Amino acid sequence: MTFGLIWQKLRRSFGNSAGTIVFGMEDGTVSIFGLIFGVAATTSNPKTVLIAGASGAVAAAVSMMAGAYLDVETTRDKEDAARGASPTGARAVPSLSDRLAKAGLTSKQSDALAVAVQHDPDAVGGLLVALNGAAATALDPSEQALWMLFADFLAAAVPILPFVFVPVPQARFVSGAVTLALLVALGVGRAQIAKRNALRTVVETVSIGIAAALAGVAISVMIDRLFVA
Repeated sequence: MTFGLIWQKLRRSFGNSAGTIVFGMEDGTVSIFGLIFGVAATTSNPKTVLIAGASGAVAAAVSMMAGAYLDVETTRDKEDAARGASPTGARAVPSLSDRLAKAGLTSKQSDALAVAVQHDPDAVGGLLVALNGAAATALDPSEQALWMLFADFLAAAVPILPFVFVPVPQARFVSGAVTLALLVALGVGRAQIAKRNALRTVVETVSIGIAAALAGVAISVMIDRLFVA
């Protein structure tokens, strides 16, 4: 397989998984941001911070990977069941006509469309599945799971890495700055995918990250004071 074909497949896979990637990166960033800041608030030992961050990042990434796989697999199985349960041939025409009418077509339009495809079982089944809300292109559970693992772990590494290179007091500020920058970028990405207002989406994304950090700091400080020697 040539490099061009590999690159083309990778781009197609990335496009099919854009929503999963953004969701994974947001989850990895927010969850580890809260964890790492909670630990760093009660210790100046970089080893402790790194162990907590790395173990949390790996556990979260694997958990999200499994969740993505099961979610896509369940959705695919549901669509297959709906397709298999759909009537075919002449028996499908009344059902299709009724569903088209419920979807907003006039009685004349729905009857005409149902009759037009009555001799094509695949077309009838496809229309019925589409009316049930099935996706136009089935997603690959393994593909989505791998992208989720990659995105979640990559994003989780962002708030952790500053603690590798600089002392904990300075790393807190560096980690906060780079994580907030990543959250802004993720907010822009979410807005483009969902066709939402960019400013509102960025504010939501950053607010969630800050809330996670504050929650992590609050619980860590509370436990540290309750169990102080």
